[in-house]
Order: sequence, then structure tokens, then C-alpha cells
Amino acid sequence: MRQLTRFFWFCSGVHQQTLEKYPAEHNKYVGIGATIFFTGLFAALSGGYALYFVFSGGAFAILYAVLFGMLWGLAIFNMDRYIVSSINKNASGGRQLLQATPRILLAILIGIVIARPLELKVFDKEIREQLRVTYLDLQRAKIDTLNNAFESKYRIELNKLTELKTERDSLESAIKTDRMKLKLETFGDKTPETSGIIGYGPYAKQRQADLEKQEQYLDTLRASIQRQEAFIQQRKQFDGLLDEQLLTGAQLDSAVNIAGFADRNAALGDLKYHADGSIHTANYWSITFIMLLFIFFECLPVFVKLMSARDAYDVDLKDNQSIAMHRSGKGRDAEIAIIDGMHDTYVQATLEKRKAELW
Repeated sequence: MRQLTRFFWFCSGVHQQTLEKYPAEHNKYVGIGATIFFTGLFAALSGGYALYFVFSGGAFAILYAVLFGMLWGLAIFNMDRYIVSSINKNASGGRQLLQATPRILLAILIGIVIARPLELKVFDKEIREQLRVTYLDLQRAKIDTLNNAFESKYRIELNKLTELKTERDSLESAIKTDRMKLKLETFGDKTPETSGIIGYGPYAKQRQADLEKQEQYLDTLRASIQRQEAFIQQRKQFDGLLDEQLLTGAQLDSAVNIAGFADRNAALGDLKYHADGSIHTANYWSITFIMLLFIFFECLPVFVKLMSARDAYDVDLKDNQSIAMHRSGKGRDAEIAIIDGMHDTYVQATLEKRKAELW
């Protein structure tokens, strides 16, 4: 227990020999030190998790994540320790706040950086689903872009195919109508377009001949359409349109598993909003409050130091610093006096020596 207390004192950046003289202040600095330590620990986990996705899929991804996490955690720990220990409690309240302002801003920035990777882990399932939707949308957009480019490039051929199909449909409808008229002509049904004579007479023969010509032309149209469709299909194959397909479930899972930090971060941002752009209230405030929690946690050691009253440790520390500065000043004055005395002695001795030489 004693070793743990000393460790947290070290984390808080106090002068342990001075603090030991004031037992009433021990717990306060243990709390400050523990807060700084756990902030560094969370930073290590956060940094390691973030870098794991940077090297995801690599042979040494875990090793790199562990090494970077340790370095990042130590960096944040050292920075927090310096921030808290550098606040001078012997200064006025306004001066303390002025000293702490840039440190609070830095703490806010560190809190945001630490919170983001941990947010990614907390919302991992939701992020995976969002990535599936995003990747499908991107694939659809890519296919649409290729189709639009193809249609622009082969507009003349596509328009010709459309005209041929329109003519074919119109001709098929006309043939169907003419067949009905031929049937009516053969059975002798009187209409404005039939003679009403029963049997296969000259009118029926004429209609039959016209119908055969139309069917021959229809066959020609269908052959032209097939050739045009074959040409367009060949162009689609050449331009790569047939190779682009929507991702299957297995392909989506594979893409999500290797998604990098940037994609996951973007997906986390997308979770805050619905597809129509309106705010998704539950996700928005959940993500926001997690970030605010880490910002507050990062700023907590600074706030505790600012809110705490000046105690005996602070007074003793100031006195020791004053004594040290006074001792340093006196030592400086003594060294100056010694140098001056030595110089005066040297001048006097040299003067007497030269006088003796002249006489």
C-alpha cells in the first residue's frame, strides 16, 4: 500500500519529501495522481486500438498497436503530470486561472483525441452496419456513374436501339390488328375495313400478302435489334460494366472487417444523422456525452488542483523555493565578492612588483 501511495504521488508530480511531512494532504495527491495515471492508461488503450486498425490485416498489427499504445499513453501521462505540477498554488486566483487556461485547452484536445477510438469500440456493431450501407451506396453510385458514362459515350447506338424496339413494338401491334382483320374478312364479318364476303377471296388474299410482308420486315427488325444488342453488350464488356456488381453478404463482411480507422470514424459520424440529414437524437447525444465524459476526465486533475485551497504543502514548497533562491543569491554574491577580492589582490601585487622593478 505504501508503494502504491508513493507511485500515485509520483504521478501527481509532487515533491515527496516535502509532502511526507503533512499527512493531511496525502490522500488529495493520491487522488490527483490516480486520475493522471488512469488518463494515461485510457490514452494507451485508445491509441493502441486506433493504430490496430491502421495496420489491420498485417502480420505485426498487434505488436505495432501495443508499442504505439504504450508510447502514446506515456506521452499523455507525462503531459498531464507536467500540466498539474506546473500550476502554482501560491499565486493569486486570477493568475492560477491564467496559468491553467492553455493547459485546460490542451486537456480538452487530449480528451477528444482519447475519446474517439474508444467511441469506435463502444459503437462497433452500429458502425459495422453503417459501413455495410455505405459500401453498398458507394458501389451503386459507381455502377450508376459507369452507366451514365456509357450512355453518354454510346448515345447514338442506344437511341438507334430504342428506335428499333419502338418500331418493332408498333409493327407487332399492327400485325396483331391485321391478323384480326384477316380473320374477320375470311369469316365474312362486315366492318368499315372488311368486305363482308365469306371465304378466302381477293380481299383476304391481299390482306394475307400484306401481313406476310409485315412479318418479313418484323423478322428483319428483330435481327437488327439482336445485332445492336450484341454490339452494346460487347461494348459493356469492354468498358467493364458487366464486371461491376453489387457486393454480396460475404464480400461486405470482408470489406467491413478490413475497414480502416478513417472509414470507421466517418461511419461513426454518419450514425449521428438519419438518411434525410436530420439528427438521430439517441446516437447523437450518446456519442457526444461519451466524448464530454473523457474531456471532463482529462480536465479533472487541473480542476482539482485549481479548486483546492492552498495547503501546508504548498506553503512549505514556496518557503523551500524561497530559501533555495535566497541561498543561490547569497552564493552568487559570495562568488562575486571572492572574485573581486582576488582581482584586487592581484592588482595590488602586480603594482608593487612593478614599482620594485623601477626603483
